[in-house]
Amino acid sequence: MTVKRLLRTAIILSAALYVGCGETGNPETGAAPELKPTGQVADFKVAAEPKPVPELVFKTVADKEVKLSDFKGKTVLLNFWATWCAPCKVEMPSLDRLQAQLGGDTFAVVAISSDRAGKRAVDPYFDEAGIKLARYYDPKNAVGMGLGVTGLPTTILLDAQGRELGRMLGDAEWDSPEAVALVKQAMGE
Repeated sequence: MTVKRLLRTAIILSAALYVGCGETGNPETGAAPELKPTGQVADFKVAAEPKPVPELVFKTVADKEVKLSDFKGKTVLLNFWATWCAPCKVEMPSLDRLQAQLGGDTFAVVAISSDRAGKRAVDPYFDEAGIKLARYYDPKNAVGMGLGVTGLPTTILLDAQGRELGRMLGDAEWDSPEAVALVKQAMGE
């Protein structure tokens, strides 16, 4: 075997070992985690590369402005929904359970309603359904349009640097083992 061939073989074996160990992302180098959507989230489309998202503003229940950058440092599952969207309402309890399971200093579910009636539409639904998620409103759908959302529900996974890792159009059971695994992969766990 020539030295050139031996070196090439060593490089290939090193790369295979590196991939086999499951690189999960490194916030210091900007490397993206390897995401493997299956089961309930099999339709999740992983971005070829993490994409920066624009600085977009939405509102809280107290009409306070919130920016996506306010969540920097956390992995975020950003969900666009509306009370008139039946699949959105079906998946909302699972998003609530996911937040209860994983939410904290390193992860947050951010569900943004695009209902034109804002609080008047969302608050009664959340109260009736027992949803404990923070309430965010974007009645003009500026955030959704700014991120290229074409239908509801759409869920976008952002890494701790605020970059889009991928998205899914349509509903899912976000507290299913497959969805939790996807979120944990994004978190580097």
